[in-house]
Amino acid sequence: MKIDIDKDACIGAGQCALTAPGVFTQDDDGYSTLLPGREDGAGDPMVREAARACPVGAITLSGAAD
Repeated sequence: MKIDIDKDACIGAGQCALTAPGVFTQDDDGYSTLLPGREDGAGDPMVREAARACPVGAITLSGAAD
């Protein structure tokens, strides 16, 4: 799976980091970013829920389903 974060759309709500903390974090400015080595979701079952939890739809998932 490929995870894309639209940095222009992200408002730093942090719902992704709360939902899937093993994949998402927030940078120094509070915006969503992926943890190093987790660019493919690392099989975390909460990645899809994290994308749905984003209030502005800044996270998109593509590729193979897990």
